Amino acid sequence: MTLKLMAAMAVSLATFAFQSRADVIKVGVIAPMSGPFSAVGQTWEGATKAYQKLNGTTAGGHTIEVIYRDLPEINPAQAKALAQELIIKEGAQYIAGLYFTPDTLAVAALAQEAKVPVVIFNASTSSLLEKSDYLLRTSYTLPQMAVPVAKYALEKNVKNVVSLVSDFGPGLDAEKAFNTAFVAGGGKVLEAIRAPLKTTDFGPLMQRVKALKPDALYVFGPGGPATYAMVKAYNEAGLRAAGVRFLGTGETDEDQLRAIGPELLGIETGMFYSATHNSPLNKAAVNALAEVTPKAIPTVQLANAFDGLHVIYHMVKATDGKRDGPKAMAAAKGFSWESPRGPVKIDPASREFVQNVYMRVVEKDAAGRFVNREFRTFEMQPDYGRIQNATK
Repeated sequence: MTLKLMAAMAVSLATFAFQSRADVIKVGVIAPMSGPFSAVGQTWEGATKAYQKLNGTTAGGHTIEVIYRDLPEINPAQAKALAQELIIKEGAQYIAGLYFTPDTLAVAALAQEAKVPVVIFNASTSSLLEKSDYLLRTSYTLPQMAVPVAKYALEKNVKNVVSLVSDFGPGLDAEKAFNTAFVAGGGKVLEAIRAPLKTTDFGPLMQRVKALKPDALYVFGPGGPATYAMVKAYNEAGLRAAGVRFLGTGETDEDQLRAIGPELLGIETGMFYSATHNSPLNKAAVNALAEVTPKAIPTVQLANAFDGLHVIYHMVKATDGKRDGPKAMAAAKGFSWESPRGPVKIDPASREFVQNVYMRVVEKDAAGRFVNREFRTFEMQPDYGRIQNATK
């Protein structure tokens, strides 16, 4: 951070600190509002509007204003610049959003310096929260999802697998967590394949998988075009026809279901949410999303942003609207509530999200829509990444 920037931030924060409380508290969300991941940003914006439709626009007597900044693709320098703008120029007391891990890492040091809480809506690398005392997330970590999938595979007598992940932080987390848990349970990993992050042709890799003749293929993709290409290549390589089970995490998210539903039929994934989750609160959240942002898709990102704003409301109430990052973070630790996804809790030690993981299978519902049907629940799962690292 430059001396000029530090001076500007010091003056800005001193000015805000002089004011014991704010009538309007700004939440700055850094989101992919355009580009290949724009559906995510659209759902985040819709989810925060849906939350305020159901819960009001005030917390502890203070108006909450949510403002968005566009970050279409991975760009750590731009992520940091946007966070600086939001904190210094806009006076945001909270930063939220952040789809990719590299962007979040770029914001972490700034959060630490400014003592501004950052509520991550997505970035899922397990070690991320260790980079600042002011980071927490309302999404997940890949180990948290991958270990239950490995346990499920073992329950179904899957003897051997090939893992195929995108070669970046979350993908490597998923690979390590799944393969470690699967081997520990008596399974065998025939090969661990890593695809460059921007891979869009998975045909050769799927042929490689086919030659190994595994019982199952465990995958993790970054979403969007890469995930479409991965599923398409799985089918075209004849792996489904050969009886090779496809096991994943978010590869059948609701935006994928709308885009390539027929190709996803029968695929099983382990994830913390589906739009068909059977609870009154989820139905209310999905309906509110449809009302405020008709084009938004109720993916896992609905739950992430909805819960993220809920945590921010809780911190605002706990601080009585004051700019007090340490007190806000202390209030968040151990906080538990009922989410559209089910019961959740912020672990008081790690600040990680503790939540259910549901095994889901893609089916057609009575209306002919492709949906993720939850059929097995692994209750209140921790971040297994930290647990596996601690047992080294």
